[in-house]
Amino acid sequence: QVQLMESGGGSVQAGGSLRLSCSASYTYSRVCLAWFRQAPGKEREGVAYIESGGDTPSYADSGKGRFTISEDKGKHLLYLQMDSLKPEDTALYSCAAGRPHCAHGLRPYGYDYWGQGTQVTVSS
Repeated sequence: QVQLMESGGGSVQAGGSLRLSCSASYTYSRVCLAWFRQAPGKEREGVAYIESGGDTPSYADSGKGRFTISEDKGKHLLYLQMDSLKPEDTALYSCAAGRPHCAHGLRPYGYDYWGQGTQVTVSS
């Protein structure tokens, strides 16, 4: 059983930063945790993923060098630190949980559990 709830979205000017949090409650010993985003009229896009307890995150090209995914397993929290934000980062951001080893990478079908999402709006 997995429960996910995001927070931390908001409005920011281009060049600013936001940190998203995801309360990740799960009973499995290991899961793959990820952040996705979806802008109006566009398909859901993977942003970054990390295996719970692991230390090797992976990023989509869109966020490399600007976004950092991390987990505080003791607090059951997943984070996405977003720096140097751009207007094209505007989207609904959701955290997701899937099977261990993250073999599915950032393919949405590899994730079985999703949060409701938190809106990020970046103005120019």
